[in-house]
Amino acid sequence: MAEVSFYILPTESIEERDEFACKLIEKIYRSGFYCYVLTDNVEQSKQIDDLLWTFRVSSFIPHQQYKGELPIIDEVILVGHFQPPGRWQHTLINLSAQCPNQFTYIERILEILDGNEATKEKGRIRYRQYQESGIKIKTYQDW
Repeated sequence: MAEVSFYILPTESIEERDEFACKLIEKIYRSGFYCYVLTDNVEQSKQIDDLLWTFRVSSFIPHQQYKGELPIIDEVILVGHFQPPGRWQHTLINLSAQCPNQFTYIERILEILDGNEATKEKGRIRYRQYQESGIKIKTYQDW
């Protein structure tokens, strides 16, 4: 069954939330895993894709935008607003406002919330959805 971790950031900055997401992606990649980053739309996917190239000078994270077709190389981080393909259902970073479809099939979901009230409210809704499905939830604050 899935496990969900909520990271509650003290800032209301979307840029800081996205940078935190890139740090988590880098940590996942360096641990030998490949994750899927779920976004709300094409623009947000492109923003995260661009940031992964520039957020840290010394960092290299193989990644690409997922547009519904499987990548040629399996060892890559995928960023997209579609639901993740099978191999990328191990770890999902949810930057979208919705729960991933069929989230019980995903082993690990990482939710990142900033201090913006609208973002937190949508996060509370997702928290309840996960809770009602019986998924184990952890919360981390004060980053």
